[in-house]
Amino acid sequence: MANILSFLIPQEKKFFPLFDKAAENLVAISTLLEKMVNTNDPEQRKLMIREIERMEHHGDTICHEIFNELNSTFITPFDREDIHALNTALDDIIDYVHGSAKRIDLYQINELTPAIKKLSELILQASIELDVAVRELRNMKKPGKMKEACVRINSIENHADDIFDTAIARLFEEEKDAIKVIKMKEVLSNLETATDMCEDAANVIETIIVKYA
Repeated sequence: MANILSFLIPQEKKFFPLFDKAAENLVAISTLLEKMVNTNDPEQRKLMIREIERMEHHGDTICHEIFNELNSTFITPFDREDIHALNTALDDIIDYVHGSAKRIDLYQINELTPAIKKLSELILQASIELDVAVRELRNMKKPGKMKEACVRINSIENHADDIFDTAIARLFEEEKDAIKVIKMKEVLSNLETATDMCEDAANVIETIIVKYA
């Protein structure tokens, strides 16, 4: 009977700490990316990239934990599809952060341009705002902080679009080495897409607010 009751009781205590862990890991990996693109020490950069990879694996573990809980929990704190969407969006951001760092390493990009640094900074800013919003999911009756964080994320993503567009236009205009153009465009695209994924996560949170606040 105790097991049956445990299965039926709402499982807020399971999901919220897991989302907190996911958001915390997102801030940590974004912080390290921002530090990595601003270091001039190649050895330090390689160490940071390896740590980013470790954090990405840790994020995968958290993501799988949330999906496992979703599959085994009868009553959830909000709609199952929203839990799935938020979990996927947070994991996608981390994947693109890792992908950006990995490409910088594989393509041996030593000239980390102002655009790369600025986009990394914007990813960190958006990640911090997501951390605020995710931790406020417990306070659904007072969604003010969540709404404000989501608005700021949308603004950050718009700023990232402008930085990306300007950087790509300048790259095509100034760089004559086609291979370097391809490498830089991929890195910039991955960074910009990470901010898109931050906006996707914010959109999921806004959907949850509309349904439950």
